[in-house]
Amino acid sequence: MKKRAEMEKFYGDKGEIGWGNQIRSYVFQPYQMVKDLRTGVDTSNVQAVMDGDLKRFIHSWLRAGCPKHRNKDIKVED
Repeated sequence: MKKRAEMEKFYGDKGEIGWGNQIRSYVFQPYQMVKDLRTGVDTSNVQAVMDGDLKRFIHSWLRAGCPKHRNKDIKVED
């Protein structure tokens, strides 16, 4: 219990895991795009993101003040 409390101090409330709570959207077909739903930053280089290149998303998240929740004003294209 002590270890869990210590971890929650660093990670905070995770929230509910479910549809509509994701922080990033990945589209592979018919076009390619990865979009951060907290900051609105996106890229068409899906393969680089899948290979671990997250710098663009990390920097934008930090510049946005480290938002913990999805920005409801950001629209995801179908």
